[in-house]
Amino acid sequence: MPASRRGLAAVSLPRRDRIAIWTGLLGVAAVSWLYLVRLAASMDSMAPSMADSIGESTAGAMPVDPALLLQIKPWTAADFSLMLLMWAAMMVGMMAPSAIPMTLIYAAIARKAASQGTSLAPSAVFVSGYIFMWTLFSVSATFAQWALEQASLLSPMMVTTSPLLGAALLTAAGVYQLTPAKNACLEHCRAPAQFISNHWRQGTWGAFRMGIHHGAYCLGCCWALMILLFFGGVMNLVWIAGIALFVLLEKVVPFGVLGGRLAGGAMILTGLALLVSL
Repeated sequence: MPASRRGLAAVSLPRRDRIAIWTGLLGVAAVSWLYLVRLAASMDSMAPSMADSIGESTAGAMPVDPALLLQIKPWTAADFSLMLLMWAAMMVGMMAPSAIPMTLIYAAIARKAASQGTSLAPSAVFVSGYIFMWTLFSVSATFAQWALEQASLLSPMMVTTSPLLGAALLTAAGVYQLTPAKNACLEHCRAPAQFISNHWRQGTWGAFRMGIHHGAYCLGCCWALMILLFFGGVMNLVWIAGIALFVLLEKVVPFGVLGGRLAGGAMILTGLALLVSL
């Protein structure tokens, strides 16, 4: 490894390089958010026409839940691809900012190594591995959405139609917040210098693997929070932004660990209250 464990903290990065990383990752996140905003606006504009179409097709017949009519349509390959693109953009928009601390550490080490005559893979390779891991999660999330829709458990706006399922998702996410697995993954995400020191790999493939490894810890930390998108709405921009902000604060602020546990307890109590009220 180009920097020893003792010298890792002393590795610095010029201001212009820090600005470039901040600008790059926040820019990627901004583009993803722009896509989500446009997609949400498009869905909102289509909702009235879909409702009118459903009303005309069911005139004089037994009342039918419009959500069920829209969900019985099988997905095509194009449908799956578009949903996967939506999930991938959402994950990048939500998670790219939280990758900045780790990327800054990697870039600093790469720059120091270059000054010593050792060439390392660009930071973009490390970030690509991180994004690749979240893209794999997006595939799983897309399959989950498909399964929920085919089971008539998801509305056209991608919110669960089952109060029982919604309460279960909230309770499960809260319970996971209190588990050792969650804490272990969060500790890795909160200690970028230690992660880089312990998981360093040489070469381009090594940098990509490091990004995947970091993404895996990040996924282990946040996957339960992501399933809450089915509770609050997959295309509810306020809900998405709230989860993204919570993820970021949990990783970077001093009281993030305690705050995450308190939030987990609140999720459990809310989920149980919803279950009791059914």
